[in-house]
Amino acid sequence: MVDPTTDEHLVCHDADTEQASASLGKLLLLVEVAAQFEVGTLAESELLAHGDDDWVDDSGLWWHLTAAALPAVDCATLVGAFSDNLATNVLLRRVGGPEVVRNRAKTVGIKDISLHRYVGLHAKPRPAVESPFGLSSGTAAGYAALLARLHRRDVVSAAVSERVLGWLALNADLSMVGGAFDLDPLCHDEPDLGVQLWNKTGTISDVRGDVGVVVGEARTVAYAVLTHWDDASHPAGRAVALDGMQRIGRALRGLVRTEPIDA
Repeated sequence: MVDPTTDEHLVCHDADTEQASASLGKLLLLVEVAAQFEVGTLAESELLAHGDDDWVDDSGLWWHLTAAALPAVDCATLVGAFSDNLATNVLLRRVGGPEVVRNRAKTVGIKDISLHRYVGLHAKPRPAVESPFGLSSGTAAGYAALLARLHRRDVVSAAVSERVLGWLALNADLSMVGGAFDLDPLCHDEPDLGVQLWNKTGTISDVRGDVGVVVGEARTVAYAVLTHWDDASHPAGRAVALDGMQRIGRALRGLVRTEPIDA
């Protein structure tokens, strides 16, 4: 946990270890999309259609819909709100691929986070060398630093940072750290119960991650919680991880509220 104003580390545990981060790496794609919107290389209204090489199911809504094409800004909204895999692949292909996204991150000083490839086992092209971390990887320190910078509006530009935060405010997954604030999962883009939350989550079979910024009456905190377990040797790992993340959320709630709660 980091104070985004001072970059002071409030709580830190194993924060510099690179880990698989599932869909959390889509944050870098949202930064790239917002940056291209700003300079006009990608128009918000441009219709983007999915093709055979983009197809992937699982997370998201688009693969359930009949629309074969959506405006680019709607694709980004789906990624922010529902971590939409199909919209991710379509946007990733349109902006130039994972390498373009990684280069942008490097250029603007985003460290210790990487988006390695397109989503899904069959999405093409595949990288020549597959990362052992899957779709994305990063450190808790790297993700917390990125969220702190977004809060300060200094990722690419103030407008780009604001746009990315707008997409994160729509995230419907409050099953992890974000669940501690008792917000409406489908509508919390305005302050409620004394807090406002912007976050992104990541989920695969043996990984859970939740990174974000929460503004409360007492203070503002940027946080990143990454968990990983071995499904084979720890079949109860998911339940243990989620319980731990929810306890961290309650501790975070105590930090940002004027009336701390037990955690």
